[in-house]
Amino acid sequence: MHPAAVVFDVGNVLYRWHPRYLYETLIDDSVELDRVCAIVMSDQWHWSLDKGRIFADIAPGLIERFPRDADYIRAWGTRFSETIDGPIAGMAEIVAALQAGNVPIYAITNFPGEFWTPFRAAESALFDRFSDIIVSGFEGIAKPDPAIFRLARERFRLGEGEGLFIDDVVGNVRAAEAEGFAGHHFHDARTLRAALESLEIL
Repeated sequence: MHPAAVVFDVGNVLYRWHPRYLYETLIDDSVELDRVCAIVMSDQWHWSLDKGRIFADIAPGLIERFPRDADYIRAWGTRFSETIDGPIAGMAEIVAALQAGNVPIYAITNFPGEFWTPFRAAESALFDRFSDIIVSGFEGIAKPDPAIFRLARERFRLGEGEGLFIDDVVGNVRAAEAEGFAGHHFHDARTLRAALESLEIL
């Protein structure tokens, strides 16, 4: 059975995302840039935002740990949109083609809820094509937690193997597959389009 619906990740599948996109506009020294991105604004710290923490509640603790980086930390709250570097080439066309073919389109994204709302509004031309989007920051659970994939199958009403989940992180793909999705490890739009065509989704 081929999947009948497509479930996208957002960051680095539909849009380029990385903290460096913001901090390279603030920090000229490459060693300092690496330090801030890896140690101060660490994956573990911003993953806590993805799981529902509020920036204003946890930023003071980070500033206390890294007082000389206070301005960089505050920038995360005021300039988060600059961590997003625009759409990935070819992906909007794939989403439009799926909609034109009456293929249900969904998304599961690790994204802070407070920053998702303005981003979703700014990118409504794309996201209005989606039937539903699960945002980790609103749910309090984030990929690769199996619970978010179980929630997605229930909310999207997808049976075993009916949804194709697309993510740039292979661990997220494997976690989705363990919860009844077909999976595609994303590299680029051309490869994805070929996979969708081979599955007779496009």
